[in-house]
Amino acid sequence: MTDLRKGYLFGLGAYLLWGFMPVYIKQLKQAGSIEILAHRVVWSVVLVALLLLAMRRTKQVKALLQRPKALAAIAFAATLLAINWWMYIYGVNSDRVVETALGYFINPLVTVVLGVTVLSERLRPLQWVAVGIGAAAVAVLTIDYGRLPYIALTLAVSFGGYGLVKKRLRLGAAEGLLVESGVLAIPCLAYLIWLTSTPDSTFGDEPHTTVLLVLAGAVTAVPLLFFAGAANRIPLTALGILQYLTPIMQLALGVFLYHEPMPPARLAGFALVWLALIVFTADGLRSARRTAKATQQARELART
Repeated sequence: MTDLRKGYLFGLGAYLLWGFMPVYIKQLKQAGSIEILAHRVVWSVVLVALLLLAMRRTKQVKALLQRPKALAAIAFAATLLAINWWMYIYGVNSDRVVETALGYFINPLVTVVLGVTVLSERLRPLQWVAVGIGAAAVAVLTIDYGRLPYIALTLAVSFGGYGLVKKRLRLGAAEGLLVESGVLAIPCLAYLIWLTSTPDSTFGDEPHTTVLLVLAGAVTAVPLLFFAGAANRIPLTALGILQYLTPIMQLALGVFLYHEPMPPARLAGFALVWLALIVFTADGLRSARRTAKATQQARELART
């Protein structure tokens, strides 16, 4: 099997697992959002630490711990990731799977806006068109919901910010996840210890719930590792197109499995989001082809 095919399989596996995430989280509804988040963090640390020990990559983690500026950035990334995870769990377990899907549909557009505002990047005309259509979609959905779609916007902004910080750090997937989760693990573990002294804790009450809480670490780590494997093997444009698989699956689960409402105004808002993504993706593919063609021509000129 070629590396390219492996990359596509890794990418497909990552986005399929993320797409089915609402089904998993729904099984833990009785646990509460914060308890699920805390278990997700703690068991992720345990799993990734064991994985790095098995792979003998502890030196990279030790070297990372000796970089104070990097640790500060990782702590910020970990905070954004915790906000994203908590809001997603809250959204799923408050029967708003459709709104969580919206968050990941608009995430690419938010990432573009962050690139302009934080990195001073320049947008191509069609990218501006896509952002404008996305803003109109948010306005339509705000009218439909009677409020800002805050779950979707929080998910998009927190994950976009997380990706921006990670891009600057350029860390390995496993090492980064270990340190990020490690930053959150101490308060999460303290919370879980306190929670066991109250009647609100669900850990240990039922075997089914307890096993699912422990497996939350694997459910978190495995897709991220698959994603890293895909990112190292396939073009970024292909990875960008694959990412739409997750919110499409989540939207389908919300509407067809959990029977969440999709009134005409909401459908119109989603249609505008999809239009924005079509414009954005088409422009990205065209730009990638132009870049590849220019690179090829430059190589041919260098040879002559």
